[in-house]
Amino acid sequence: MTETNTRQLARALLAASLGALFLPVTAPDSTAYAAGTAYGVDTADVGDAGACKVEGWTSWARNRDGLATVSPSCIVSNVPRMEFVLQTTRGRADQDWYTSVTPFVKFNLVPTAIGRFGFGLIAGTAYDAIKGETTSNFAYIPATLRLSQTLRINLNGGWIGDQANDRDFATWGAGFDWLFMPKFSMTVETFGQFNGDDLGWETRPRFQSGVRYRPVDEFSVDLIYGRNINGEGSHWLTLSTAYRFSLF
Repeated sequence: MTETNTRQLARALLAASLGALFLPVTAPDSTAYAAGTAYGVDTADVGDAGACKVEGWTSWARNRDGLATVSPSCIVSNVPRMEFVLQTTRGRADQDWYTSVTPFVKFNLVPTAIGRFGFGLIAGTAYDAIKGETTSNFAYIPATLRLSQTLRINLNGGWIGDQANDRDFATWGAGFDWLFMPKFSMTVETFGQFNGDDLGWETRPRFQSGVRYRPVDEFSVDLIYGRNINGEGSHWLTLSTAYRFSLF
């Protein structure tokens, strides 16, 4: 596949991801979840100001639940390194449709480097677009240790305030990214939340693994399988794409 054809494919997949957000909403109920990409564990890295990205992913569960998300982001400053993300999700849970909007910011506090940890800070809020109310607030610290140019470990720890149910959770996550051959990488991760109560699937650890293909710098596609970030007890399959560009 030529580079031109790859870019055309990237645009087509991105358009499909955006189009999935306009599925008809057939019920007024809504559920909002914590922020994040299609993966549940974030990195501490933030790039240079002016770099932007549009991610889109669609997930399907064995129990016929599903969701579609689009997540545009831009790095707005170098000092401090700060990224702004606006994530929108439409999906179905237990036959009810929901729409959530989740803006959040990500700061790089300590740059990552081989052999030492880098740290960041992520904070945001989740908004129920159907009910017109804030459903949760969250903040967490991502830590990234680069073991080599091709392998890094990511650890997350933080908090989420579930305003819809008036309860708080501690959140955690751990995973690694491995560039195992040119243009191909693998991510394996586990993550979850707890608050001292046994809430069934809401507080059980979750696991995902995925493979990324990045034929050109501007575009990548991921195929992910596991228990997704919603915490719901079914297995999910996710197709995620990302298109990168620069404003400068």
